[in-house]
Amino acid sequence: MFSARPTKWPYGLILVALVVHSSARGTDTATQPVASNLPPPVHLTAEQDHQRTMDLLHITSLRRGADGNPESPNAANYDESKANLSSKLPDVLVLKNGKRVTNAKLWWKRRRPEIVEDFDREIYGRVPKNTPKVNWEATSTIREMNGDVPVITKKLVGHADNSSYPPITVDIQLSLTTPANATGPVPVVMEFGLSPEVLASFAKRFPQMQPPSGPTWQQQVLAKGWGYAVLIPTSVQADNGAGLTEGVIGLVNQGQPRKLDDWGALRAWAWGASRALDYFETDKAVDAKQVGIEGHSRYGKAALVTMAYDQRFAIAYVSSSGAGGAALYRRNFGEQIGNVAGTNEYHWMAGNFLKYAGPLTPNDLPVDSHELIALCAPRPVFVSGGATKGDGWVDAKGMFMAAAAAGPVYRLLGKKDMGTAEFPPMETPLIDGDIAFRQHSAGHTPAPNWPTFLTFASRHIVKEPSVASGGGR
Repeated sequence: MFSARPTKWPYGLILVALVVHSSARGTDTATQPVASNLPPPVHLTAEQDHQRTMDLLHITSLRRGADGNPESPNAANYDESKANLSSKLPDVLVLKNGKRVTNAKLWWKRRRPEIVEDFDREIYGRVPKNTPKVNWEATSTIREMNGDVPVITKKLVGHADNSSYPPITVDIQLSLTTPANATGPVPVVMEFGLSPEVLASFAKRFPQMQPPSGPTWQQQVLAKGWGYAVLIPTSVQADNGAGLTEGVIGLVNQGQPRKLDDWGALRAWAWGASRALDYFETDKAVDAKQVGIEGHSRYGKAALVTMAYDQRFAIAYVSSSGAGGAALYRRNFGEQIGNVAGTNEYHWMAGNFLKYAGPLTPNDLPVDSHELIALCAPRPVFVSGGATKGDGWVDAKGMFMAAAAAGPVYRLLGKKDMGTAEFPPMETPLIDGDIAFRQHSAGHTPAPNWPTFLTFASRHIVKEPSVASGGGR
């Protein structure tokens, strides 16, 4: 059961625990017998599958990614004078035939599908047509207190139909918490979060670390009369290359390795979020038209991908998403394509993505991250990052530039952009439009920007929930 007072540990250390935990899960072998007419599941290490993908692409080597060690000869660049775009960004409002998009109809019918196809084929991979249906089961419902707010928390499991390939089981972990005194459906903010096991392991390994003081993000959401949910993405798909023949990707592929344009973990996690939204549409406690998605770091990437591909989500908080998320690939600052294409991260993306780390370059990409943000239009998106010291890897300025370059699509659809293309001073909120941005002065954490995001969200999630008076359970 998720705690009513969730611990907020620093994300940099949490993600270390996450990688170790998910790597261990990704190499589990199937225990169910395989029917005689079904292929047995394939078990490869991440290194083996990465090499298999390179062989399919006829690539013998990849360019190295940036090194986080500042003493390395290949150290990541944090010097703005050396960070210039390597080429002009693709024009988000020009069709492949060279015709300019001048109205909303052309955007929806022609240009947007072109961009989606490029991302599907080259970047994130295609979600197959035969994804399994998910049957949601409420395993517990409890009344509890979160701070001084009485809440109802449901723990849910989404059972993916594995009748096509019984050796692989996918049970999606989700929790939903709503104010107990609400008299009608409420907006909900859903986070891509960490499992209780990972949080407990982290607390045990780092007992000297104390959670920050002040209200948690969940308590800040409850203060607005909204609810919150936590989806465990690794229950959908493991966060490692060894797990690509398991999870929902492995289930659909009957335990076999991916094709070059098959979906990666980011699309799989986004698929899981969409299945959670399917459930919310059946739950009378949730206003399913007012559900936001939030994620940090690798899960910030997943939040942006979710928002771009599922137009039912109302708003997104995209925190420190970096390369593969909101940061521009064509900019040399922090993490680079070589990092995302390496053995530790390639599983997030389609196999085809590897070729842009050799022999192709970011200049050869048919799209860049500003177009991923544009796919979210006209819905509001909040892009966030920390200071260069502590969060430079994710390139806050590169994410801002991508958000600014998505502005023409928002304006075309009658919405407001950020109102400027000039990078703002630290901790300056740009939240008056439908694309928002703020860089906080802390490190790799979403915590400092939660209050600003909720202020921004309040301008777009306009339905005020009805909450009865009284504070009892």
